[in-house]
Amino acid sequence: MIEVKDLTVRYGGVTSLDGMDLSFERGVCGLIGPNGAGKTTFIDAVTGFVRPSGGDIRLNDVSIRGWKARRRAAGGVARSFQSVELFAGLTVRENLAVACESGGSPLRYLSDLVRPGRVRLSVAALQAVEDFGLAADLDRRAESLPFGRRRLVAIARAVAAEPSVLLLDEPAAGLDEVETAELSVLVQSLARDWGIAVLLVEHNLDMVLQLCDRVTVMVTGSVLYSGTPSDVRNHPDVLEAYIGTHAEHPEAEHLEAEHREAEHREAQPSAEVTSEAVE
Repeated sequence: MIEVKDLTVRYGGVTSLDGMDLSFERGVCGLIGPNGAGKTTFIDAVTGFVRPSGGDIRLNDVSIRGWKARRRAAGGVARSFQSVELFAGLTVRENLAVACESGGSPLRYLSDLVRPGRVRLSVAALQAVEDFGLAADLDRRAESLPFGRRRLVAIARAVAAEPSVLLLDEPAAGLDEVETAELSVLVQSLARDWGIAVLLVEHNLDMVLQLCDRVTVMVTGSVLYSGTPSDVRNHPDVLEAYIGTHAEHPEAEHLEAEHREAEHREAQPSAEVTSEAVE
């Protein structure tokens, strides 16, 4: 379980996170908000890539605020990046092996690389290869893969480290509808079958509202609202926050359309009511 209390991050005189509270322990939790709301900064702070100015981050009731990123990864906190952070010149197998050695010696991994055939994958990495359909790509260089496949490799590498918590930063960015649907199934599997607590930061609201158990909405570095996808669709503060920045953030159109559709459904008389009115 990750529990974040009063998390604050400042860059000079700019406050990127302002007393952020959020916790999640199972399933898929969505984190949405307009550009600049602080979503990626939140992931950076939780995973140790930026130092908070205040607040606390707890993993299974143990404070990890003072831990460096490598220690947090070894402790079970993994992430993906908006940009696909793979070693382009290494094969898929070698990229996965980096994650397998996250708790061991980097020198051991380098010695394996210079001895062909000795790159070993953990059980978790091999399971990720099967679940993500990457077996045919294992010996291909990452740079030779289509963009969608590289996205999958990046997530598989995070999973290969056997995390208890996985923070995904816009994993569907650049994917087409088919690839996004396939990714949604995989994310569901990570939560359901692997038992990983997943935080999903994503601008694809269809994906978030269909996939997540709970959704937290951020605005200007803090939580505006947190609830079920149905609650988020119809909450006036969420609609106002998105629609107020309508021209700049096209995802507002989606929320507005969802809200209009919900109102239309509620306004439709049931068959029973209609028949009584006729009588």
